[in-house]
Amino acid sequence: MLSYQAMLYVGLLAGVSLEYAAASAMGLPALRVYWATLLLLPIALIGSRLLFVATHWRDYRRAPHRIWDRHEGGMALYGGVPCMLLASVPLLHGFGLPFWKFWDVAVFCIFPGMAFTRVGCLLHGCCPGKPTAGRFAVWLPDHRGVWARRVPVQILEAAAAVVLLVICAVARTWLVRPGTLFLAAAAGYAMSRLALQPAREQREYLGHLDVQIAISLGLIAGAIGGFVLLS
Repeated sequence: MLSYQAMLYVGLLAGVSLEYAAASAMGLPALRVYWATLLLLPIALIGSRLLFVATHWRDYRRAPHRIWDRHEGGMALYGGVPCMLLASVPLLHGFGLPFWKFWDVAVFCIFPGMAFTRVGCLLHGCCPGKPTAGRFAVWLPDHRGVWARRVPVQILEAAAAVVLLVICAVARTWLVRPGTLFLAAAAGYAMSRLALQPAREQREYLGHLDVQIAISLGLIAGAIGGFVLLS
């Protein structure tokens, strides 16, 4: 558990630092971006925790005191961004920051955070891949300590976040319309999750609905709708 918390902290620190530099380079007041981000990050962590609890409600409904137990892990990254987006509307207005320009810069905080967090998942054994005899399997444990040759999902998701971060760094010079960088990044990440979700050993369902696939599809649809509105 400590390894996950440590990687989460390192990811947030790296992300906020990189976002600060990106804000300066992209013409935004970096200090205001910094403080707005610090206020939004706890909201993202709460949203991530709530989505995890919702998808594991069977385990929590008889012991609701466990929901906010700091010694118990469990977060779903997809729960964070929607909460941040909603909370950012009044917050960014108060800071005098343009909504879409802020979120274009925020990708430079989000992707480092995701990459380091997935390394934390790897070290802790959470979000493991399916056992497999395939050529590219890696000998890895799950959160119960059961070792097997598995699809290295955590490594692949961390690599996807790094690749998307590099693409964003290059694309920011030609995706000049505010919002297009964020929307493209959101769609790219959702597509990577769609590709990797079937390889996970444990998948979260609400009824018969695979939550991660549903959110990924919704995110892609939302990004397409955003492009139409911004065009």
